[in-house]
Amino acid sequence: MAFAAPSLKGRALRLLSQREHSRAELERKLKKYEEEPGTLAAALDELAGKDFISEARVVQSVLHQRAPRLGALRVRQELQHKGIAPDAIAEAVASLQDSELTRARALWERRFATPPVDARESARQTRFLLARGFSGDVVGKVIRAIRK
Repeated sequence: MAFAAPSLKGRALRLLSQREHSRAELERKLKKYEEEPGTLAAALDELAGKDFISEARVVQSVLHQRAPRLGALRVRQELQHKGIAPDAIAEAVASLQDSELTRARALWERRFATPPVDARESARQTRFLLARGFSGDVVGKVIRAIRK
């Protein structure tokens, strides 16, 4: 007994049931399953029309899940990768700016808890925060505040 392959809409719904996806992400993931040109766009249009695909929900999801552990630069990068509109990205990143220093400090405390004892350790802690997408200015403030 052979099972029919799930439809594009079914595949999209399965992906959306796991987490929020942007239209661009769904297009990228489902393109290989499209047999007739235009069927994927039609399926995604139908899902967007029923509010199953929402750019605003994707942005909120990324902010909620990733912002406590990442700086604004990495959040921007993730949103760009998801194909979110530039104005929505700018708005989301702007909302993170006020808490950037607080979030960097909290992340540092969870990861290290003790001030760097030498230049090597200071560089390691700095690289850790920079790799998480915090700006050099914010990282410098965190490291200087910790040394006091």
